[in-house]
Amino acid sequence: QLQLVESGGGLVQPGGSLRLSCAALGSTLDYYVIGWFRQAPGKEREGVSWISSSGGRTNYADSVRGRFTISKDNAKNTVYLQMNSLKPEDTAVYYCAGRQGLATMEQGRYKYWGQGTQVTVSS
Repeated sequence: QLQLVESGGGLVQPGGSLRLSCAALGSTLDYYVIGWFRQAPGKEREGVSWISSSGGRTNYADSVRGRFTISKDNAKNTVYLQMNSLKPEDTAVYYCAGRQGLATMEQGRYKYWGQGTQVTVSS
């Protein structure tokens, strides 16, 4: 059973950077697509990025493309989300999720979810 644990959230000023981590327990990430999702107060959860099981393919939401980078460290069984040039509208709880099969931004297709980590962008 795949378990995911997020970390790295916090308070940052606009224009700053944070790196979120998604550590996998119970199974190797070699078999899983990992997606990052976020939910802002009063809004629905939305897809941010995904990385394929091989790590060779990635995708980003238009709102973060060019500012966020998703990556994978197989040795550490961890996926990262490097977030640069952060904006107040990036404030949200960020979740990582895992699934087997095709990569997708559709959150309903992800079976395994972490508990979330809060990111607040404010001066």
